[in-house]
Amino acid sequence: MAVAVAGVLVAAGAVTYSVAGEDGADGAGSEVPAAASADAGFARDMAVHHQQAVEMSYIVRDRTTDVEVRRLAYDIAQTQANQRGMLLGWLDLWELPKVSSDGPMGWMGMAGMSGGGDGALMPGMATDAELKKLGTLNGKAAEVFYLRLMTVHHKGGIHMAEGCVHRCTVDVEKRLAQGMVEAQQSEIGLMTDMLKARGAKP
Repeated sequence: MAVAVAGVLVAAGAVTYSVAGEDGADGAGSEVPAAASADAGFARDMAVHHQQAVEMSYIVRDRTTDVEVRRLAYDIAQTQANQRGMLLGWLDLWELPKVSSDGPMGWMGMAGMSGGGDGALMPGMATDAELKKLGTLNGKAAEVFYLRLMTVHHKGGIHMAEGCVHRCTVDVEKRLAQGMVEAQQSEIGLMTDMLKARGAKP
């Protein structure tokens, strides 16, 4: 089932990628967004944010045999890798840079105050030390630490996605952002229950 779902997501991503490039930015003849726009900023920053979620998910899949956690990690990795490809694809279609001299979160008015240091470039991102720690844990300890890190990661991602919903102008990107909000809110609820089942708090 997971493989089938992943296939559907990839197919949906291909369709969205195509639509975003037809007749302008969103298939409706609109202008290509500027490099400093919310559309471009969200695409750049969320691609980086998603990459870390994929990395954490693959780490925990190697640190536990728990079917429930491994399934969640696989779903998050596949979904966010697919979405990351869509975001980077739009930047290519718009012929815009994938990095900005303004730094992360500038499109939200948060440039220079968004990072937590030690590799945590944006809200919710884990630090390099936390990623290293996750790679040393096993079993239940790895599961709990991953679920806690991913809960915080999702909250940061939701904040960014809501910013795009309110600021972006490309319709297909706004819809993707709204879908991220809804999906990650649902996963936070699931992870809260999984933490409780393991005797841990978020």
